[in-house]
Amino acid sequence: MIRTCWLFSLLLLSAPELVIAHGEDDPMLIAVYADEVEWRDTNEGDSFSWDAQGWVGKDLNKFWWKTEGATHKGSVEDAELQLLYSRAMTTHWNFNVGVRTDPEPASGRDWAVVGIQGLAPYFFEIDATLFFGSSGQVAARLKAEYEFMVTQKLILSPELELNAYSKEDRLNDIGSGVSNLEFGLRLRYEFRREVAPYLGINREKKLGNTADLARNRGLQTSDTQLVLGVRAWY
Repeated sequence: MIRTCWLFSLLLLSAPELVIAHGEDDPMLIAVYADEVEWRDTNEGDSFSWDAQGWVGKDLNKFWWKTEGATHKGSVEDAELQLLYSRAMTTHWNFNVGVRTDPEPASGRDWAVVGIQGLAPYFFEIDATLFFGSSGQVAARLKAEYEFMVTQKLILSPELELNAYSKEDRLNDIGSGVSNLEFGLRLRYEFRREVAPYLGINREKKLGNTADLARNRGLQTSDTQLVLGVRAWY
């Protein structure tokens, strides 16, 4: 199942935007967005991370996939895949429901997913999600992003991600409550709208009980990283 999901997502990443049914008022479309494909200079050495998503469907009903993760020293340390049904609630907001699987770490689990995604007032891009794990764990994630047009081609993008958990999970070094905050600032240059290299900084910080678990194991609770990557869409 996991291998099938990953193969499906890789096939979508390689597909251009496509109109499947021509001449219809509401044609079937496919779109792919590689929001972040980047190298990071972390406290523990170089790493590679990705954050991509895409959909296939019509105006009101779509099938979405989302994947994100990171590698370190050639090994995948963290990976996630979501498969979602999405229904448009308004012009700018979608309701999502589906499943999530975590192939890595090895102690990962499967989740049910419920969330909303869209454009808030003042053009903030919001992705708010609840995850319900098979062990009774409930997780919440909030992502927010904004774009400042420095010029027509130069864009500064601050990004924020916050995660919280209903109960402790020592196997995955997660404490109950708000667990971590990640803030990034990326400056990209759009040679073409579809392809834009960028550089920036990213700050990760463990919070609350999760930070306490990290300290007890002698691990660092924060990391400031230089990032270099590319954003693309098809």
